[in-house]
Amino acid sequence: MRRPGGEFDGIVEAVRERLARDGTAPEPSAVAAAARAEGVVLGAADLLRLLDGVGAELVGAGRLQPLLQVPGVTDVLVNGGGAVWVDDGAGLRRADVGLAGEEEVRALAVRLAAGAGRRLDDASPFVDARLPDGTRLHAVLPPLAPDGTHLSLRVPALRRLGFEELERSGAVPPGWGPVLRAVVAQRRSLLVSGGTGSGKTTLLQALLGLVPAGERIVLVEDAGELRPDHPHVVRLEARHGNVEGRGAVGLDVLVRQALRMRPDRLVVGECRGAEVRDLLAALNTGHAGGAGTLHANAAADVPVRLHALAATAGVAPAVVDAQLLAGVDVVVHVDRNGAGGRGVAEVGVVGEDRGRAVVVPALVRGQGRARGFDRLRALLGEAACAGTEPS
Repeated sequence: MRRPGGEFDGIVEAVRERLARDGTAPEPSAVAAAARAEGVVLGAADLLRLLDGVGAELVGAGRLQPLLQVPGVTDVLVNGGGAVWVDDGAGLRRADVGLAGEEEVRALAVRLAAGAGRRLDDASPFVDARLPDGTRLHAVLPPLAPDGTHLSLRVPALRRLGFEELERSGAVPPGWGPVLRAVVAQRRSLLVSGGTGSGKTTLLQALLGLVPAGERIVLVEDAGELRPDHPHVVRLEARHGNVEGRGAVGLDVLVRQALRMRPDRLVVGECRGAEVRDLLAALNTGHAGGAGTLHANAAADVPVRLHALAATAGVAPAVVDAQLLAGVDVVVHVDRNGAGGRGVAEVGVVGEDRGRAVVVPALVRGQGRARGFDRLRALLGEAACAGTEPS
């Protein structure tokens, strides 16, 4: 290139602005012509580099795009002011790249939101959306974020981990594999609980890969994240309203549609609010082996968490308890360990205590069998539980 390498970012910005002004797609010939118009002579290698840079600025995540493409990266986070952090499976660390202050962070967040068909401005200061490549976008603008725009990007897994891989990696404690396999094989309904980024989707996806090939899985999600390795999967995804708030299609509607699609297994993705009503309804439709995911601190906390979320939908605790007892057999809790890894921490069974639904831990990582183990063995059989360590 005719200009020194330190000016490359400036060249990318100049070419991007020219293409945007002309309404021209970032094709190789158009990028080369725009570079020449800026007084830059390109070799083949520099043209490829410029193409990547301009494409990231126009339709990608700008200077964050290379981070999103690093194998193993699950999250890229931008704090107010432009500091960038990444999680590559070993916990968060500061990235070498940074954004140049609030103006650049906000402009990137607004452009990404627009690319997802969503609005992000002072009148609508936060957004939760999925980008065309599957990346999950969340952004919050000032004054809700006093220190500046915050941007969170959750990267979809490039490859699906099978259940055997989770066992080999230690994400499933030794001896617990047959228990979880039996839950799927015996068509027991389950909830996978855990915190944000703890591996709920990864585990549920792997468990769904164990479903016999002759069964039809229908997935209902607010944002499509589950990609089970199974030959017969039907995916339904909720639709948010447009800028006028029209055209929204919620999980409740999709659950009703899914019931008409002859599902063998009905799965409702992560619930964060009133849609828990739809999750419980789906697990009580007579389709054994259903599943869903839920934020919770521990397996035993799942009933309380369901009560709190269902209250936002006007559902009484007694109704939640009745649906939980009738529709859910097992709760599998996942978390992050101290080293930043993710894995199964507890297996609990749903039971009743003085008329209330409870989840009793049956297996606890590092402790082995817990007080609910006899219930788990009665549910799944002696053979499935024989390999677990006694407490």
